[in-house]
Amino acid sequence: MNALAAVARRFRAAVLVAVVVFVSAPPAFAGRPCTERKLTTQELAKSLELAAHTLTALERSGAQAAVIARAGQNLTEWGLRFSHIGIVYYDRDALDGRGAWRVVHKLNHCGSDRASLFRNGLGDFFGEDLYDYEAAIVTFAPAPGAVLATRLKDNFTVARMHEVRYNMLAYPWATRYQQSNQWAIETLAFALEPGATDRSRAQAWLRLRGYQPTTLHIDALRRLGARMGSANVAFDDHPPERRFTDRIDTITADSVLDWLMRSGLGLERLTVR
Repeated sequence: MNALAAVARRFRAAVLVAVVVFVSAPPAFAGRPCTERKLTTQELAKSLELAAHTLTALERSGAQAAVIARAGQNLTEWGLRFSHIGIVYYDRDALDGRGAWRVVHKLNHCGSDRASLFRNGLGDFFGEDLYDYEAAIVTFAPAPGAVLATRLKDNFTVARMHEVRYNMLAYPWATRYQQSNQWAIETLAFALEPGATDRSRAQAWLRLRGYQPTTLHIDALRRLGARMGSANVAFDDHPPERRFTDRIDTITADSVLDWLMRSGLGLERLTVR
């Protein structure tokens, strides 16, 4: 336990606390795996150290809010690096006024067709069975960062775009289902654009700002196997002309990080190991 204890001593309590939980195969882009396996001491130490380095990077950036990504699964087959994103913001009022960074994100329930929203500290966000101990951060400029840091403290704002019906490969421009990364950018739209009052309007704003989803090439046999074997995968929200030519469009962590920088919403991209 010496390595873990050494990391924990350097780690602020604000990072370790899981705050609130509130609820309203294919590539595993986001979700909570159905496993009882506990992290080893070494894995937990690495996760906490990654969270500590991420905390340092956020504080040095001077930002009030950012999008943060973790590498929870190996997605190299699909040309992708990160599997899951959350929105991290600085809450000045947390911990009796001492302040803390909080992450809001969406997770699938253990391979089911349902998902919930979570508000965690950085330690909990990275306290999963990670594929690699690397994080990506895209900070927001001061104006949108201040808006997000204020609005994301409110549960209504965080839950407004949430659709409980989960589809790991949800079509970005439909509202039948929702996956984790999709919730994150639709929530960004709702928080930053007064006119984005529902999911359709949020998606219209994302199109206007130039968001482009990732296109995965998944053949019919693989789609059939995924649909029959996984409750959290569906393809019936995808346009037939795309689906029947094996083109599946979905929102990935990598595409969100790239879009934030390309659109000008992101101020700086950081990599943390």
